[in-house]
Amino acid sequence: MSDNGQRTQRGIKRVWNARKNDISSTHRNSLILEPGPGHFEEHDPFLLLAEDWFGRGSFDVHPHRGIETVTYVMEGRLEHYDNKSGGKDELLAGDAQWMTAGRGVIHKEDPAEGETVHSLQLWVNLPSGEKMTEPRYQNLRAANMPVREEPGAKIRIFSGESGGVKTPTVNVVPVTMVEFRLEPGVTVKQDLPGGYNGFFFVLEGEGRFGREGVKGTERQALMLGPGEEGLPSEVTITADTPLRALLYAGQPLREPIAARGPFVMNTEEQIRQAYQDYRDGKFV
Repeated sequence: MSDNGQRTQRGIKRVWNARKNDISSTHRNSLILEPGPGHFEEHDPFLLLAEDWFGRGSFDVHPHRGIETVTYVMEGRLEHYDNKSGGKDELLAGDAQWMTAGRGVIHKEDPAEGETVHSLQLWVNLPSGEKMTEPRYQNLRAANMPVREEPGAKIRIFSGESGGVKTPTVNVVPVTMVEFRLEPGVTVKQDLPGGYNGFFFVLEGEGRFGREGVKGTERQALMLGPGEEGLPSEVTITADTPLRALLYAGQPLREPIAARGPFVMNTEEQIRQAYQDYRDGKFV
């Protein structure tokens, strides 16, 4: 890597298939990023990515602390209730919500009556100094989503930037989240800070990713190889068929993780305190 503005070309270090699981008669899911020790270090700052197909009543009211959740609705209408933002809202296909749980949120995500929702939900870890930050909601509407367009390519930018097109999304931890829709034979490059961890998830079609042109097909995830901390990098994507793929990338925290249920903190004592605060009605 030279200092003349040239970017390090990122490779792909691992590819895996995302399996579907039957949870109930109204709920199927797929854990694309699985939580737990070992996984946390590789995925940092991301904790999990879950794909869900679910009907009304699959998720009840529940709390969160110490994380951000990023919910992308791909099909259906998702009703959202929480105890912080003043009531209910609705996410439509193509919309996303960036929820900073911080010190504590109680919420519920439920499909509209008669609907089946297909969604992706990412959990982003919060740094130790921001675990108890004030909760915040950002609804990212499809109609207002920044888009980078090139011949045969349409790139929607949920967070961060792509090819100089930026979003107003506010991050605690810097995160790039972009969706690529490419026609066959089209190649695009995505710039990233060299220190970011990241991965692709292929929603539809087939393509080649990274420096070596590693093949990725529908329902496969591809983990980026390392860049150089403090220096720019980029990753190349080429569509072999009509391709739709998501890229999630972010700045790792490299901090201790204690996780149990809906809470992610730095120590077991903080986890116990989170449960106690929830029981004591302090998530208000």
